Amino acid sequence: MTPELNKSQSSEAVDIAAGGEQFLTFMLNGEEYGVDILRVQEIKGWATATEIPNMPDYIRGVINLRGTIVPIVDLRRRFSMTGAEYTSTTVIIVLMVRNPEGATRTMGFVVDAVSDVYSVGAHQIKPAPDFGESVRAECVRGLATVDEKMIILLDIDQLIGGDPAFRTESDTTH
Repeated sequence: MTPELNKSQSSEAVDIAAGGEQFLTFMLNGEEYGVDILRVQEIKGWATATEIPNMPDYIRGVINLRGTIVPIVDLRRRFSMTGAEYTSTTVIIVLMVRNPEGATRTMGFVVDAVSDVYSVGAHQIKPAPDFGESVRAECVRGLATVDEKMIILLDIDQLIGGDPAFRTESDTTH
């Protein structure tokens, strides 16, 4: 006997089967953003990072996560938003990021709060609008409307891949 699905579970299953994905969403400056949930390693409360000299202001430093040194990026600062005081809802989302050659690294991203997990069908994702050459939007994978709200879907690899602060020697020798 198979369990019955309610209507929302049924449509969610169809979306995933039809090329949909799941996204972890989070808040930044009152807007909701999403990242591929398969990249999420963990979500942890804000903990002070060890600062590294001569880093851009959006790199908060590093933390030791079970023996792995993890760089911490404040997404508000990275996106040139006004700063905000870290509160009890401020979290670090630890993600696996890939460089253009396919090598992976673990990085943490400070966000205002975690929101939800959504299943988004491929048909729900619209391309980011063209803002012209003056605005770099390559880290925006697309926009999705879920439950009557707009979610900005990020391509975390593009966000980090084009940033000289995160280039490694292997990135520059190829």
